[in-house]
Amino acid sequence: SETISFEDNTFDAVTVAFGVRNFENLEKGLEEILRVLRPGGKLVILEFSRPALPIIKNFYNFYINVIAPKIGTIISKNKNAYQYLNDSVQKFPERKIFINILNQLGYRDTFYKTLSLGICSIYCGKK
Repeated sequence: SETISFEDNTFDAVTVAFGVRNFENLEKGLEEILRVLRPGGKLVILEFSRPALPIIKNFYNFYINVIAPKIGTIISKNKNAYQYLNDSVQKFPERKIFINILNQLGYRDTFYKTLSLGICSIYCGKK
């Protein structure tokens, strides 16, 4: 459930690191964050993203599809331990699409910045 048990207009800022892609219902979770932000309150999200540059994208895809599952198998003895990470990153909206979702829900002054050669992105917005 994406229900936040705080009153409307409670927080000056909400930050989420590597969690938004795990929301059961992305829009509902983002609406709840907007609800608990005070007017002018800031949202900052750090989330995995997919690199755009071909050489980085190829290396990233090799790592996330081949290397990470092998590491997961060694560490956890579970062959599928890191498959969820790859699946959730692949299903998360691309940067511009995610910004459009924030805008449609009522966030303003939205923008994103890519980090780590596009492997992560920071998304910001205001109520």
